Amino acid sequence: MAISVNKVYRTVLSIINKEGRGFLTPDQFNRIGREVQLDLLERAFFDYNKAVNKEKANITNNGYANIPKIIKEKIDIFSKESEITITGSGNVSLPSDLYRVINISRSNRSVNFDELSKSEYTYVNSSKLTTPSKTYPVYYRGYNGVHISPISLVGENLTLDYIKIPSDPYWGFTKNSSNGSYEYTSGTSTDFELHESDEVDLIIKILGYAGVVIKDPTIIQVAGGEENKVIQLEN
Repeated sequence: MAISVNKVYRTVLSIINKEGRGFLTPDQFNRIGREVQLDLLERAFFDYNKAVNKEKANITNNGYANIPKIIKEKIDIFSKESEITITGSGNVSLPSDLYRVINISRSNRSVNFDELSKSEYTYVNSSKLTTPSKTYPVYYRGYNGVHISPISLVGENLTLDYIKIPSDPYWGFTKNSSNGSYEYTSGTSTDFELHESDEVDLIIKILGYAGVVIKDPTIIQVAGGEENKVIQLEN
């Protein structure tokens, strides 16, 4: 699943150029696209949490009415699995493309690690009654990685399930030497990794940023109004 970076850029240009309002360069578009893609991924987590809580208050919906499942599918596009190893200090280095941790388990997935806050991690390790073991391992997420307990697991391979950072979208191009126009090159381009259903939201949000770049308040207002409509429909 992906959204064509060329289609999105062409659509954005056709809207802002309709009345000669300005031009968004490929470099500007690529930088805006990256921020908007991350914003939409983060919003999916928020929407999923809201939908799950709303679902609890209602009769369970199935099929196309199962909103939490539909939103989760958007997030699952970015799910990955990686093998990680515990070092002598009980620390684990995380993948460079990690966005959010889903789960950590023994390599054969026989035991899942419980996630704790730093204060909880310190507390359970200070009491004999709550000391973590190989059958009850725990971890907390720190600034420089993940910290695992018990230390007896050092050297063991673990399985990390996580949500990755989306690849940066990129509208690749060459510049025409005769007229200075930008010509699309698919071979150097990278599409948006978002779910196809996010295409309209993606275009609206990029237009909002584009209005700031080309200093056109009309585009900002229209894009903001369309985004508010989407939010109202979701609520």
